[in-house]
Amino acid sequence: MNFYGTPRIVVSVGTDYHTFDRLVTWMDGWLEQQSAPPSCLVQHGASRPPHCAPGVTMVSHEEILDLYAGAEIIVVQGGPGSIIDALSTGHVPIAVPRRAALHEVVDDHQVEFARQMERQGQAVVAETKESLWAELEHAMREPRDFCTAPRPSGSAEAALRLGRAVEEIQKAPAGIVSMRRIRQLLAHH
Repeated sequence: MNFYGTPRIVVSVGTDYHTFDRLVTWMDGWLEQQSAPPSCLVQHGASRPPHCAPGVTMVSHEEILDLYAGAEIIVVQGGPGSIIDALSTGHVPIAVPRRAALHEVVDDHQVEFARQMERQGQAVVAETKESLWAELEHAMREPRDFCTAPRPSGSAEAALRLGRAVEEIQKAPAGIVSMRRIRQLLAHH
């Protein structure tokens, strides 16, 4: 059960210890420009709290799923968990990948993952402020364009496949393991 009402837009930066002030700032800027700002809740984690919407540092997994289910528009960091959670509640999220060069994450895995999900029609990627704002405007006009059938995560099966893939990666010679190899390992297990 969520205690934050039913916001039209839910934004989640996830639970990483790195800040993602860029996404919070972009959301504040967009909300400031709205003549009648929609209700919005920002789960900001280690990032700065929003100025133009209520913010919460963390919520339980159950609460974030409840918030997603009640919202029309979901904006998330580009991480797998965030995108998959939005899909599980029937939303194609707007995903803003964190960037290593901006010290928002350790590496750029979110960029490739979010782009792959977009190619599959399971996310809409916004890598600039302008593209985020354009996608928010699109979602406000046509929220149905950002809906999908709820997709249960199958988390037990996924956890087993991920565990096997990690074991295979750990057996590999030292060096960088490509996203392609990770996808291959996950697909074959």
